[in-house]
Amino acid sequence: MNLIFLGAPGAGKGTQAEVVSDALKIPQISTGNILREAAKNGTEYGLKAKAAMDAGALVSDDIVIGILKERIAEDDCKEGFILDGFPRTVPQAEALDAMGIQIDKVIEINVADETIKQRVSGRRVCQGCGASYHIEYKPSKVEGVCDKCGDATVIRKDDKPEVVLDRLATYHEKTAPLKDYYEKQGKLVTVEGQEEVADTSKLTLAAVGVN
Repeated sequence: MNLIFLGAPGAGKGTQAEVVSDALKIPQISTGNILREAAKNGTEYGLKAKAAMDAGALVSDDIVIGILKERIAEDDCKEGFILDGFPRTVPQAEALDAMGIQIDKVIEINVADETIKQRVSGRRVCQGCGASYHIEYKPSKVEGVCDKCGDATVIRKDDKPEVVLDRLATYHEKTAPLKDYYEKQGKLVTVEGQEEVADTSKLTLAAVGVN
């Protein structure tokens, strides 16, 4: 099963994507992680991505799509995959369709903006592997230390309140239109985010057919 997860920054889509990844035994593909990995491995697209990131510029769509295409071609994606963080815009979704990649369902994790603003203050991200945590909802076993790689977990610059407001505005302007795009294709399923992460997870698993 090939899935896309959508949700405003702080809605918890990454956490829910991880839950489904574990349940279905398919990889969760985060755009940020594959860009870093490709840059580290020195692939053709990876070197282009690294040049853009080193310059503080956005990585262009054609580079992201090239790296994504390489990642999806790997053996662990044969039974399916989850895209987390891509596409972000309708043109990116159209490019994904043009690649011939079949998407079965698009899961939107819907959480009110005000709730998101309260949540993000506790979010932490591993500076090594990019794993995400929350001091209340999904704490690491040892505070400040990543469970997966042992590197330090930190507060991202874009989790600051003033930045969150800007990111939410950008999401509603550029990414939210994806809901209409996929709804017209009959692929959109909306999961209402609950106060407890476990309750949201139950709804998310049900949405992809896992009881």
